Amino acid sequence: MILAAQDDMEIVGEAGNGREAIAKAAELHPDVVVMDVAMPELNGIEATRRLAETSPQTRVLALSMHKDSVYVREILRAGARGYLLKDSIDVDFLTAVRAVARGEGYLSPAVSDAVLTDYRKHVSDPLDLLSSREREVLQMIAEGKTNKDVAGVLNLSVYTVDAHRGRIMEKLNLHSTGELVRFAVRKGLID
Repeated sequence: MILAAQDDMEIVGEAGNGREAIAKAAELHPDVVVMDVAMPELNGIEATRRLAETSPQTRVLALSMHKDSVYVREILRAGARGYLLKDSIDVDFLTAVRAVARGEGYLSPAVSDAVLTDYRKHVSDPLDLLSSREREVLQMIAEGKTNKDVAGVLNLSVYTVDAHRGRIMEKLNLHSTGELVRFAVRKGLID
């Protein structure tokens, strides 16, 4: 009902289990599949894995009651672009569907901390936590460039660079520019 009420969305099909979801996706070619993690016959994780192989253009938003990072990790590894808790409000549901439709990722705020903690546990080199763009921003900051300088070089807004800096510091658990510089030196990003 929530999706059907939106002018920019059309429900093209529904499925009661994982096997049916795969068959319907192959037949209907939806942009987004809202996939329940716990389904009969073929669970949402395996159904997502198979969908990623058979219908790579279809993006999956996982819907679950589980906050446990294991479920999140496994369905994201299977190919889902987002993970939303079933008790989320309607606005979050619509935001998640639209984000996934645009090719962006989406995580329920309630699971994002568990996912970050789990991710940090499973990544051996902290530098691997950073995206390519974040490593680029880190290097420039460590070289002494200001956010404005970095923004100019990368053709980004100062606010975007500041957001990158914040995510870098959060992911690496660093709390000052000095710590960023020392980290970059240790990792060989700068001399």
